[in-house]
Amino acid sequence: MLDIVNLHRSFGTLTAVNDVSFSVASGEIFGLLGPNGAGKSTTMSIICGLQSAESGSVVLNGHEVTAGSMTVRRMMGVVPQDLAIYPDLTARENLAFFGSLYDLRQSVLKERVDEVLTTVGLSDRRDDLAGQFSGGMKRRLNFAAAILHQPQLLILDEPTVGVDPQSRNHLLGCVRTLNSAGTTVIYVSHYMEEVESLCSRVAIIDHGRILTCDTLESLMSQVPREIELQVPAEFHNQLTSTKPDLVIRIEDGILMLHLSQQPVEQIPITQQLAELMQTLSQHDIPLLSIRTHEPGLERLFLDLTGTQLRD
Repeated sequence: MLDIVNLHRSFGTLTAVNDVSFSVASGEIFGLLGPNGAGKSTTMSIICGLQSAESGSVVLNGHEVTAGSMTVRRMMGVVPQDLAIYPDLTARENLAFFGSLYDLRQSVLKERVDEVLTTVGLSDRRDDLAGQFSGGMKRRLNFAAAILHQPQLLILDEPTVGVDPQSRNHLLGCVRTLNSAGTTVIYVSHYMEEVESLCSRVAIIDHGRILTCDTLESLMSQVPREIELQVPAEFHNQLTSTKPDLVIRIEDGILMLHLSQQPVEQIPITQQLAELMQTLSQHDIPLLSIRTHEPGLERLFLDLTGTQLRD
């Protein structure tokens, strides 16, 4: 459905997008993750036809996307991170305005406005000014404006930023419902749990480059399972002599014993744990605590992009 090939875009000496390539299949929910300044917004702007790439191409259903291409834009719906609604218009008036930009006939437009207001749970507030809405209601109205014309591709850029849990849950449900009806979705978010619950494939971008792009299952398999045990620091010499390969660090007078299970390793982490527990018992070493770390997208994200703050 959507093919992005070798996109490159610079702003002066800053390279925002550097040889970015990925594809999105019809009917899938595709996740795009990256730190601040990674190139996500520039990539989305090029896909939407709001910016031109210096090189590379974007093709949607056989149509090349170019800046200002209305034919392709009508195939897309975009929910920007910054709210794109008019506070001095009612919910219904906002949607009627945005629907008119897509040349929806009045009879169809009225019907679609009623439908999307019901979809996002704002039908009872249709005649209230958008400026009086809560943050979650504004986000839902923003979402409604993007789906009025029933786009084939829906691009969501941080659609749940700053919303209450109920609105967040409702918006995620809307995404699933639209997708089950055939809408293809590109989901850009910093919320890893949302991406894990929605997306079948995920790409991680940083410094303008795609670092990885694969199915969620495959990406998760790259993250090791880990178990951390804590014992008193006084048993350091005993442990290092009996288990010299054990990964140990000291924090605040506590020994942190680290077990890790990479997918390719032969010794299961449960066996490693059983052997370590037997060693502790044989040497009368008290166990203070034990904590497991299951594979997660956030851990892979930090491994690939680092833990340094991004502003």
